[in-house]
Amino acid sequence: MRIKPLDPQLIDTARFAAKVRIGLGGCHIWTGARTPKGYGRFLVNGSHHMAHRVAYVLAGRTLGPDLVIDHLCRNTSCVNPDHLEAVTTQENTARGNAGINTRSRTHCPQGHAYTVDNTLVSCGRRHCRRCRANRRSEAARKARERYWAKRGRQAEGVTS
Repeated sequence: MRIKPLDPQLIDTARFAAKVRIGLGGCHIWTGARTPKGYGRFLVNGSHHMAHRVAYVLAGRTLGPDLVIDHLCRNTSCVNPDHLEAVTTQENTARGNAGINTRSRTHCPQGHAYTVDNTLVSCGRRHCRRCRANRRSEAARKARERYWAKRGRQAEGVTS
């Protein structure tokens, strides 16, 4: 994802400050426009920017194009520069809660247990072997039906 560079000279600080209120725990809560995940958005020189990135730059801190902002307080609407730290995407993911719910699951969505015999791990993700076998069986059945339908006959073993 390409993040647009921010020039502090172009930021209307009074307009930015008007959209911030002090909350609990020292968080500076963004009251302006937000994304569905709660991150603030702010218009600078005709381009939308994430409000926490704007706050970080306004605090006189440099932000490389390869860095993301980690909310140390875990509040996505916080724009307090003291609660923000520039880190790599990998570091931000490692610090966050990504995957906690997934790792704690003991069964696939269809209810099959994630056991040693029933679990296939590919690219770091778990897959249910039983569901995979069911999907392949269903795909083969549909392929047979298409094959016989082209020939004007009913698939073998299928009754109307």
